[in-house]
Amino acid sequence: MSSPHVNRLLVAKGLRAFGDGYVSLLLPVYLIALGYSAVDVGLIATATLLGSGLLTLAVGLRAYRFHYRVVLLAATALMAATGLGFATITSFWPLLLIAFVGTLNPSSGDVSVFLPLEHAVLSRVVEDRGRTAAFARYSLVGALVAALGSLAAGIPAMLSARLGLGNVAALQCMFAVYALTAIPVALVYRSLPHSLGANEKRAPAPLTVSRTRVYTLAALFSVDAFGGGLVVQSMVALWLFQRYGLSLGEAGTIFFWTGLLSAGSFFVAVRLANRIGLVNTMVFTHIPSSVCLVAIPFVDDLRVVLALLFVRAALSQMDVPTRSSYVMAIVQPEERPAAASITSVPRSLASAVSPLLAGYLLGVSTFGWPLVAAGGVKIAYDLALLAMFRKVRPPEEARRAGG
Repeated sequence: MSSPHVNRLLVAKGLRAFGDGYVSLLLPVYLIALGYSAVDVGLIATATLLGSGLLTLAVGLRAYRFHYRVVLLAATALMAATGLGFATITSFWPLLLIAFVGTLNPSSGDVSVFLPLEHAVLSRVVEDRGRTAAFARYSLVGALVAALGSLAAGIPAMLSARLGLGNVAALQCMFAVYALTAIPVALVYRSLPHSLGANEKRAPAPLTVSRTRVYTLAALFSVDAFGGGLVVQSMVALWLFQRYGLSLGEAGTIFFWTGLLSAGSFFVAVRLANRIGLVNTMVFTHIPSSVCLVAIPFVDDLRVVLALLFVRAALSQMDVPTRSSYVMAIVQPEERPAAASITSVPRSLASAVSPLLAGYLLGVSTFGWPLVAAGGVKIAYDLALLAMFRKVRPPEEARRAGG
């Protein structure tokens, strides 16, 4: 039977994912509506990733000293402030500062300060044998609700048509909704036990025996994250707008279906992991998705482009629950907040310069060079991960192999 704490985390994850789903699409549209360039959009996206990475790292390295619920509640306050800032401020430098210190997410995935804390809580309230499945449910909820959030990106156009709001005002309303979403998220976190994280307060350091493994994984994940930063959802949406002239509603529909395909892949990943192992599942599903990414810019037919995007979506996220489960499995329980933070931070820090580079490349050419570069970098990461960690097995895999 599922733990009520797991269900609470799933609710919080879903609420946050809904906001991330439409914000990642509305962010470039909003900034362009304010008169900013593609390079400016990339710079804002870079600031969000860089700031999120630094904050996530700081929290992860100190979380073992605090109760997780307290830190999660503080993060929701920051989420509310971020939404209000984007809903009320239009000047570039203040927006850049808010993007840096806030929780805004330009990606379809979760790259926020919430991530290491929720991972640590999830790993504590489930048994080892159910851990990968629990992370699959966690990822599934995030992907499904983020897909619904992508559809909500069409709401500003409806507000403009029916209420007569200006385009900028309608977009600002959505950022205000993002801020208000922090309230139910905070209520969910308040229902978590206050004692969660108390045992970790006695740990001598964030990382002990697993330090080398964690830092090696962090370095590898940074390569993957740099490639992923070139194709965050905001930048792929911008490329589709530029090259094919898609409307915001059409782009939202496309990302809704890619989100559904990604979500459906998570439980397939669990089955694969039970058969071939977590590392093999990460690598052998990721490489074909990267090949699709490289091929997309060389295709002129939008229908073929969409087919490749859908195939990539069905494969590219299978490493999400398996990666999270793998990291939690090969470290000590008291090291989990730091391990989750240090290995997830590259998804923000190493990818922080990528949207700026992608914005520059898209400003120079609509060909889609960011997609080609991202695919090549990701393939290199997969091969390195397989070479270095194929023999490092989680306890449950070692038991199956021995039995």
